[in-house]
Amino acid sequence: MADVDRAALERVLAVINGKGGVGKTTLVANVAGLLARSGYRVLAVDVDPQGNLGLDLGFADTDRDDAGRSLTAALLGLGSVSILRDVREGLDVIVGGSSLHDAAAALASKNRGDPREALARVLAPIAGEYDLVLLDCPPGNESLQTAAIAAARWAVVPAKADEGTARGLTEIANRLEGVLDINPDLDLLGVALFDVEKSATRVEESARRMIAETVGSEDVVFTASIRHSIAVAQQVRQRGLLVHELDETGRAEPEFWKILRGEAEAGERTSRTAATVADDLHALTSEIVARLTTREATQEPEEVTA
Repeated sequence: MADVDRAALERVLAVINGKGGVGKTTLVANVAGLLARSGYRVLAVDVDPQGNLGLDLGFADTDRDDAGRSLTAALLGLGSVSILRDVREGLDVIVGGSSLHDAAAALASKNRGDPREALARVLAPIAGEYDLVLLDCPPGNESLQTAAIAAARWAVVPAKADEGTARGLTEIANRLEGVLDINPDLDLLGVALFDVEKSATRVEESARRMIAETVGSEDVVFTASIRHSIAVAQQVRQRGLLVHELDETGRAEPEFWKILRGEAEAGERTSRTAATVADDLHALTSEIVARLTTREATQEPEEVTA
């Protein structure tokens, strides 16, 4: 089997954490959408059997959603992968979903060469078409998670400020180290704090110190953090909108006094916190790009430690 062209995967970024509900899909969908809006060509790859990326981008359970069948076939060497074009202008998607359970089982059997390189072989011929490829990794499926990081040049770890974060980071560090023999340039780009209560500054500061001590770098945590808002999380999934799109929808809603006067019809109001969460995601996206550009210029990988 031909070697993987690692040079083609220099702009592949895996968003990974062993826990669910920490912001992986939110980060992938919104960073991808914001970059596409800024003129980047972006590919988002859903490597998760849950297929939640389709909910955030609004194509879940439509005729564009193949539940991961094409990606599964490609991972097993049964054909080239189908790409869902222009989910947003400039943003393409490789669809995930329940069919990936079959891929995970087959990759775990290790009967097809080195199964860790399955996704790298799928992406290498197409990654060069994009400025950035973002991988939405599953939280607990070892074979798919390993295939994702084996295909990536960079890893971003979303995390919550709780007592389980240190253990989770140690597990991720071990997982990253487990593919360095085939992907020696894999490097941790940073950790992003999600669901942060902005009033709990001491909790956030403590989490930043703990993460720095665990990873061995004071600069590993992104400055931007994503604040907690259940209402925003529910509304984006219900409407199939990204957070900045939800914010724009809210800005276009009629003023409350016009509704009271009967000059406009009432409808479901967009959460007031949509604007602040959108600002947080914009700041994090800018920081990811800035850090990626800086690290590419220096090309001095930080050691992944735990």
